[in-house]
Amino acid sequence: MVWIFNQLAHLPLSVLHLLGTALGWITYWSSGSYAKRLRENLQNGLKFIRGKDGFSETEYRNILRASVGEVGKSAMELPWVWKRPLEEVVAGVKYCEGWEHIESAQAQGKGVLMMTPHFGCFELISLYIAARQPMTSMYRPPKWKFLDILMHQGRERGQTKLAATDMGGVRQLLKALKRGETVGVLPDQVPGNGEGEWSTFFGRPAYTMTLIGKLIKSSGAAMVMCSCKRLPRGEGYELYISPLFIDDSVSISQQINASMEQVIATCPEQYLWSYNRYKVPRGALPPDTNREA
Repeated sequence: MVWIFNQLAHLPLSVLHLLGTALGWITYWSSGSYAKRLRENLQNGLKFIRGKDGFSETEYRNILRASVGEVGKSAMELPWVWKRPLEEVVAGVKYCEGWEHIESAQAQGKGVLMMTPHFGCFELISLYIAARQPMTSMYRPPKWKFLDILMHQGRERGQTKLAATDMGGVRQLLKALKRGETVGVLPDQVPGNGEGEWSTFFGRPAYTMTLIGKLIKSSGAAMVMCSCKRLPRGEGYELYISPLFIDDSVSISQQINASMEQVIATCPEQYLWSYNRYKVPRGALPPDTNREA
């Protein structure tokens, strides 16, 4: 598997995206449960973004077809992102908007907590940051050893460090923030029981991590939302960074979800709708039961 991965890295990004589109459709047609979840989550998201009657059946079908292909692209572009020379990968970002928000926070001696949802090529963001400054990214170690090796080889480049999703990793993130550095977290990753709270995401209850709020309160860091949008025909990527200012009258997790909704609404076909965002973690009370308690 590692050998195949390395060989794929030699292909142009445009070819990998074409192969990714094919892979996306193979996955879609081979798994009924996967396809059903993608369709249901996309339909729900579009209704929330544009209103119940805000999009036609034709528009939905077009976005669905694009979304199926984008999921495959996210997998097939990994060899290019993780194995190509760092300078080449970073040069793949053709446009960056909002870098000044990071510079402004650090000029005030603050760390920066960067949130990157499962949108576009989120894997590229930490490498782009780490080519310029120290970056610590939280990751969930996979079950497969070969994939863990690939993750470390691909992600720990430039000035990047990985922090596992355990207490040691949390302490690593907090220390980096207190040093005035940037850390990265996937805010829409479903946490384990006791590590989240129920907040709405596209109008549905989603178990949302509370770690981000705890890190912010402990470190005083600035918060930014970052997304990396794919350009057509493998032409590269666009990176967008926007600040998130906390309103103390609303839970932080709810504000994070609202900020992600705004990002996803800009290009809904590039969000990973197939991700099981609304699952109930083992041992956690379902949202209806939780409210009754």
